[in-house]
Amino acid sequence: MDNSKRYVKAKELVKEDKFYSIDEAISILKSMPKVKFDQTIEVSGKLGADPKQSEQIVRGSVKLPHGIGKEVKVLVFCEPEKEADAKNAGADFIGSQDLIDKILKEGWVGFDCCIATPKMMRIVSRLGKFLGPRGLMPSPKTGTVTENVSYAVKDSKQGKIDFRMDKTGCIHVGVGKISFSKEAQKDNIEAFIKALNDSRPPAVKGEFIHNLYLSATMSPSLKLSI
Repeated sequence: MDNSKRYVKAKELVKEDKFYSIDEAISILKSMPKVKFDQTIEVSGKLGADPKQSEQIVRGSVKLPHGIGKEVKVLVFCEPEKEADAKNAGADFIGSQDLIDKILKEGWVGFDCCIATPKMMRIVSRLGKFLGPRGLMPSPKTGTVTENVSYAVKDSKQGKIDFRMDKTGCIHVGVGKISFSKEAQKDNIEAFIKALNDSRPPAVKGEFIHNLYLSATMSPSLKLSI
């Protein structure tokens, strides 16, 4: 835990037993002592889904109205005849077995999004144990396994993010930067929460979202009223 003077002053602005509206939480985060970099705004929380049950796995994607505030590096696994489409759409890395070997042998993760064509998934599936826990494994459910690599690349470059519940039943995702306007931050947060609700598996009974918190990279968390 960061016990710096800056963090202590930031924590004094937060009441641990209070639930904050999105507007209130954003205002408090933006009023906290500044750090030397543009912090990421993060939403995290506990879901009422059992990660041990395959039919209750929560995953989805959402196109944030104002992007994530940084350049998104996109990796595409595709056949040679689709490489030009991927490149023209803005893909940063394009390949097949060569990139799979680089990831497995070097532990390379110099990208933010991974897209693959259906045919390529036969060999890309080898990356499941490495990319899956990092939320980078291509999936039809998030639109990252597709024949239309051009559309998928453009979507990712324009602010589309993927999310997945972790093995403890929690969700954690970056939804923008502290430098964004309050309006832009709120738009992004609301878009994510809607997408999260829409991703509720039919097998989940009872309360789906137990709690959500809003924070910045170096700040304490604020409970959101949802």
